[in-house]
Amino acid sequence: MKKKQSRNAEIRSVFIANRGEIALRIARTARRMGLEVCGAFSSADGGLPHLRLCHRAIELEGDPARVYLDIGKVVDAARALNADAVHPGYGFLAENEDFASAVADAGMRFIGPTPDQIVALGDKVQARKAAAKAGVPTVPGCEEPLDSKATGKNSPAAIANEIGFPVLIKAAGGGGGRGMRIVDKPEQLDDAIARAHAEAKLAFGDERVFIEKYIPRARHIEIQVLGDGKGQAVWLGERECSIQRRHQKLLEESPTPALPPDVTQRMGEVAAALAASISYRGAGTMEFIVPFGSRDFYFIEMNTRLQVEHPVTEMRTGLDLVEEQIAIAQNESFSSAVAPFIFAQTAGRPCSQFFRGHAIEARIIAEDPDADFRPSCGKLDLVMFPGGPGVRVDSWAEAGLTRCF
Repeated sequence: MKKKQSRNAEIRSVFIANRGEIALRIARTARRMGLEVCGAFSSADGGLPHLRLCHRAIELEGDPARVYLDIGKVVDAARALNADAVHPGYGFLAENEDFASAVADAGMRFIGPTPDQIVALGDKVQARKAAAKAGVPTVPGCEEPLDSKATGKNSPAAIANEIGFPVLIKAAGGGGGRGMRIVDKPEQLDDAIARAHAEAKLAFGDERVFIEKYIPRARHIEIQVLGDGKGQAVWLGERECSIQRRHQKLLEESPTPALPPDVTQRMGEVAAALAASISYRGAGTMEFIVPFGSRDFYFIEMNTRLQVEHPVTEMRTGLDLVEEQIAIAQNESFSSAVAPFIFAQTAGRPCSQFFRGHAIEARIIAEDPDADFRPSCGKLDLVMFPGGPGVRVDSWAEAGLTRCF
């Protein structure tokens, strides 16, 4: 077994515990930083483009649908490639505290928060508790995962009735709309919970779900934060993510066109304070909802990882969030590029004075109308991307590929 690294040991090689566009994105920054890039693939993923950016890669043997969630196999692969650090990307094991612990126990650096922080904020139920403790307003909901066998006031039906329909069933250990169901009527509850359990277990290896009040007309606002792991945290603007389909965000925009700057400033300050309260380490996103026509906002969850939407923040701030993640993992400090935002925050000035322009991210999603409009891209015969000043493309797609994540 590898010896444990000291916190200031140099990171020379990074293992990417993921695939697709996020693996490509991480690999590009790691290579620019002069780091060796190590990767992995299942038996179904051997031809994916991110492998061409890896200096070395290894196959994860097993069921292609499950192998990326196998902590032992992923850690063994990283160790076999002699990686110094592991970047989880998003999805799969990115918010799994057992994975973060296993990486550290194997003598490698986990590029992300500590296991305790993943429990405190990455787990949606625990995040609600942490937010409430820090004085951050939360959406009405249950304080513990649902127990389908519970009776009396602890039964799912009693909890839902107390909150009031419609309610939202959500996966405690993941995101991206998976394990999520809107329930309008009591008779729909049991089936929705069963489906949410199954979907959450398949997507995240964690079947726990909880209930919170569903607010049908609300804006979905995200706040990007960075924490140095020593008690300092900075917020880097907001992202409006209200245009969604199947709880998947389709358009992300910064700044939000609908909220006054003082509201987003308050939201950012609250988000940074919550991250600082637990000495958060790395990049994370606080998510809030704002009822239409209101200046009030409610914390709903935190993603203790890089978001799909992070390019919106990078385009407006000029920062490379992957580079910041690696710097924090290695030195527990921000790069010098973050200094202006820290200065503004500590001086009580709007961070927006250091933002530039306006950014919109559009996700291109192919669906099969004959299969309930589920994602299904088929074979990509021709792929053409836009270009020009201010245009950025993050994608795994290229002509000839047939995979669709």
